[in-house]
Amino acid sequence: QMQLVESGGGLVQPGGSLRLSCAASGRDVTNYVMAWFRQAPGKEREFVAAISRNGGSTDYAVSVKGRFTVSKDRAKNTMSLQMNGLNPDDTAVYFCGATTVVWGSRRQSDVYYYWGQGTQVTVSS
Repeated sequence: QMQLVESGGGLVQPGGSLRLSCAASGRDVTNYVMAWFRQAPGKEREFVAAISRNGGSTDYAVSVKGRFTVSKDRAKNTMSLQMNGLNPDDTAVYFCGATTVVWGSRRQSDVYYYWGQGTQVTVSS
């Protein structure tokens, strides 16, 4: 079993930055494709960013590309999401997920079978 715990969410003004962390236990993050998804009130969960097992490949939703950066830290067994240039449309609960399916399915939330509990990100002035 793998447990995931997100942290780092909060309230930030438009244009600000936050760094989310997803701490993994029970399994090595380098054995999993991992991703960030988010869900705003009344909306479906949407893909944000993904990172391959060894961290060599990353993928981003168009809406966050150039502003967000996903990374893994093998020593800490964590995945992080650096979010810059935040705007109110980024307001959501952010979830991290992990899966062993192939990289080609990384944007599909239903292939992830380990999830964290989520962390709230609110962008408001």
